[in-house]
Amino acid sequence: MAKKAGVSEATVSRVLNGREGVSEATRTAVLTALDVLGYERPTKLRGERARLVGLVLPELQNPIFPALAEVVTGSLAQRGFTPALCARTLGGVSEADYVDMLLDHRVSGVIFAGGSYALADARHDHYRRLTDRGLPVVLVNAGVGDLGFASVSTDDAVAVEQAYGHLRSLGHEHVGMLLGPADHVPSQRKLDAALACQRGAKAPETAVQRSSFSMEGGRAATAKLVEAGATGIICASDVLALGAIRAVRRLGRRVPEDVSVIGFDDSAFMNCTDPPLTTVRQPIEAMGQAAVDLLVHQMEGVGVATDELLFEPELVVRGSTGPAPRR
Repeated sequence: MAKKAGVSEATVSRVLNGREGVSEATRTAVLTALDVLGYERPTKLRGERARLVGLVLPELQNPIFPALAEVVTGSLAQRGFTPALCARTLGGVSEADYVDMLLDHRVSGVIFAGGSYALADARHDHYRRLTDRGLPVVLVNAGVGDLGFASVSTDDAVAVEQAYGHLRSLGHEHVGMLLGPADHVPSQRKLDAALACQRGAKAPETAVQRSSFSMEGGRAATAKLVEAGATGIICASDVLALGAIRAVRRLGRRVPEDVSVIGFDDSAFMNCTDPPLTTVRQPIEAMGQAAVDLLVHQMEGVGVATDELLFEPELVVRGSTGPAPRR
């Protein structure tokens, strides 16, 4: 542990025994090393929180989550905190289990992205445990409204308005929406915005399909949208959009000549796909920095409003969208 903290064993001993003659920075480094290595603090030191901050993600396969992790962990490190990255895997540790582990390590706060807070029908008990402990928490992107946590989100309504307006400008009158599960709050916001756009444009009813956030799910749902006559498809993630492009090609159609596809995120390498993906870019850098700012303000006892902080996205036009096909 002395090596992990970058100090001598004698210094570690002084910290663990509560003796004087150790700077606050060194003391913090030793206690953080203790937490990172999984050792229990001595009884008299357990009342103090570590300078650990949890970042809980739903996965790392979708490139948008590693991108967010890079921003958040870098910003935390600059402020003297040690980030603890917790990424769920299929059949692995659950979000609730990660919360218990982070509480056991006496973290100073937690940032969540894409968690069960975004699913209205999911269990939210583990968030209550954080509230009961008075632990600072920040959520990234929309979730259920009764948790009382600070949150930063991409404005889903603006994202859909940009995507829908782009397709309409290209002459598309039959627009499909490829969204997440029915209880997924950001997807519902996108659908509400699409229906509002549809009413304003006096367009035919928008076709809607729901899927898990995977290429396989996107492929299956897209086939139904194309069969329903959609010539333009707005997807709730880039991963879904890539699945949509595959589905269109398997149906013997072309992108964008027969069907235009728009993603959401502008995650890594979307400019390198075939064709390069038109997508709505989430301002991940700004959102990650804002999430850390909100968390640190709570740690410092600065009052933080629980109102949602909305960030405006940006439509990035590439090769996966084009004029509507002639009938």
